[in-house]
Formats: sequence, C-alpha cells, structure tokens
Amino acid sequence: MRHAQDELVWINEEGIVEPVGDHAAARLQVRAGAYRMMPTPDHVVFLRYTGKDGRRDAEDGAVVRLAGEITEPAALCDIFAMLSQTSWVGELNVQSEGTIRRVFIENGKVVGARTNVEAERLGRILYRFGAIDQLQYDAILERVGKGQLFGAATMDLGILTNEEIYAYLGKQVEIIALATLTVSDGMYCFLDGFSDDDVPFRHTASLGGLLMDGVTQMDEMRYFRQRIPSADYVPARNPDKGGDPPEAFASLWALVDGNNSITDLGRVLSVSEFGVTKQLFQLLQSKHVVMQPPRTRGGPIEVIEAGNQALRLIHQAADAAGKGTALRTSLEGFADEVYTLMFRGAGPYENGTFEPRTMLANTTALVSGGNVEMFLKEMLYDYVQFALFSVGSLRRDKDKSLSKQVEPLMSKLRPIG
Repeated sequence: MRHAQDELVWINEEGIVEPVGDHAAARLQVRAGAYRMMPTPDHVVFLRYTGKDGRRDAEDGAVVRLAGEITEPAALCDIFAMLSQTSWVGELNVQSEGTIRRVFIENGKVVGARTNVEAERLGRILYRFGAIDQLQYDAILERVGKGQLFGAATMDLGILTNEEIYAYLGKQVEIIALATLTVSDGMYCFLDGFSDDDVPFRHTASLGGLLMDGVTQMDEMRYFRQRIPSADYVPARNPDKGGDPPEAFASLWALVDGNNSITDLGRVLSVSEFGVTKQLFQLLQSKHVVMQPPRTRGGPIEVIEAGNQALRLIHQAADAAGKGTALRTSLEGFADEVYTLMFRGAGPYENGTFEPRTMLANTTALVSGGNVEMFLKEMLYDYVQFALFSVGSLRRDKDKSLSKQVEPLMSKLRPIG
C-alpha cells in the first residue's frame, strides 16, 4: 500500500530530477534512457522516450493520443464515449496503485483486454460464476504452472468446452473494460495502434454498449449500497412476510436460507454480483427478505477492517472533491499521542487505511492486558467519526449518501453502553 510521498520526485534549480519516494525511484529505474521533455503547462511534466537521437521513431513506443489523471470513479466515461464515436485503433492503458488494465479498441469496439488484477483473470472469473469448483481450479493451476494456458488446461481436463471458454473470455473482456470505469485514482493513456501479439484473444464488444452498462451498474449499485453494503452480506427470508415472491425470483428465492452470502448465490446461479444484488434489492423492497451482516470472524482484526472500509470510502469522497490533503491534515491534528502509538508502522496509507496486524500488535501492547477489542472500537469509532465530520465540512454539497454508506460499518465500531 503506497503513500502519496512514495511517488514524489524533486526537480532542483538546475533541472536535475531526483526521486524522493521508493515507488518513484523504482519507476525511473526501469525507464532508464533518453527522453524528450514535451511542452506542457507549468504544473505538468511529460517525458516521452525517444532514445539519444531525440526523435520520435516507431521503435520508441506508441504515440500518446490522449492522457490524463483519474481523480474519481466514472472519470473515464467521457473518454469511452469519445472513443466509441471515432475510428481510432489503439490501446487504452489504465494504471492505478499497481493495477494495470489494457483495453484494445478498433473503430469504436473493444476487441480484447489484458489485466494484472487477480480477480479479473480467467480462472477467478470461472470460479466466481460457478463454472469450476475449488478442486478443479487447483487441478487447472497445476497445469498452468507447467506452462499451459488456463483455458486450454480447462478444456484438456474436460471441464468446459471450447464454446464455453470462448463465452467466458468474452465476459472477461467486459469485466476488465468496465473495471476501468471504477478506478478512482490513477492515470490513463490512449496509445496509437497495437500489435496482434498484444491481444491474447479477440472478442468484440461495442464500446458504447459497455459504457451504457457500466454507467447503469455504477448508478444502481450506488443506490443499492445504501441497504446492501457489500457482497458479503447474507439475505434471509422475512418471517413476517407471507407468500413467495413473483416467479421471476424463483431461482434466487430457493437459495435464500440465511447462510448463503451474495457471493455464494452468484456462484450457484452463475450470475454477477450486480445481478444478484439487484434482485435482492427488489426483494428487500417487497419485504420478502432481510439482510444480515457478513458472517463475522469476530475479534479485533474485524474491528480494524471495518474501520478501514469506512476510512477508504471517506477518503475517496474527499479526494473526489479535491480536499484529500485537507482531510489528511485534519486527521493528523486529531491523532493524539495514544493514536500515534496505535498507528506506529501501520499507516495511515494514502487511502486512509491501516495494516491490521501491526495496529493490533501496537494496541495489545498499549492496553497491556485490557480489553483490546473494546479499546479499538472506542478509538476507531472516534477517529472515523471525526473523519466523516471533516469531509462533511470540507464538501459544500455534504453528500448524505456517504453517511449512509458508512453507517453499517460504524455500527460495527460503535461501543456498547
């Protein structure tokens, strides 16, 4: 997990660039060579590799047609809309905090995608949609470790057919492309052209259609999250509601038993998290189901993780409003000596979160035989509450939906009594 300072470089008065943070140093090291400094506004530095001749040659890398910062979710919607109307051929490269997604586009259509995000790899997608179970997944990975492609290994083992793999590869392209729309902090570049070798397989989808689906899902999920905070929540039948829901919900209704989480239901039904959540939201409105909090592991670690989830949401809201630095400054002032001892070596990271086990070790030593879990609840509740208050005072719109998103997490932190 990075801090903002990890990416800093310093340009001194002689124009010499020096890395300040470890991430910045690592990025510069793998880019050793001669670059042209492009003309830009005063607050932007854009370096483009050219080699020692200083000229832009074909072997120096693709031409950058578009580039920009991502500061909030859905920031790429306008870029998607523009690309869907052009005849451009190239790669939309989106990077954020270690994640890299590459979406290949031709004449307004997505024709392939690559990712380094584990949850978006073919194997995890097959598992998430219930196409393979854990034993099959492990058997396939054994073959992948010997150099075979995941899809080919799945077919060789007789688990799925060629047609089924092709369909899931198409789903993977859509998942990767839509995931770029959810990135809240990062950088995008549209690079002119791409090689056929860059595209692991071709699967065409309308960029405009994906944009419409993505916007719809983000808007609706933001609404759903007010009552269903995550895919870990567990639906249960409402004993006070008589009768079954309409036939359209029959498959889902048969699996609602108070034990299966939204993730579990998606695996059994081969339906996305969005699809299951949307149906459950309708059943909530009709009062056929009630939502239960995630099955808890209990203990101090879960308290810290609840605080982390709340802090992540709050920091995203502040960053989207351009007030992230002010929020972090306020929290630094709020954190007294006790918090300093709790947080030592644990954060906070750039997104506001903490490393749970380091914080737990610090707190255990601090409490010295007392009730660690209760102490964590009291301290983190006050800390998160102050963060929520601060972001409300920083944002003129005072987005009430943020409080609604954070409230289920605050209930886990709220001390009893």
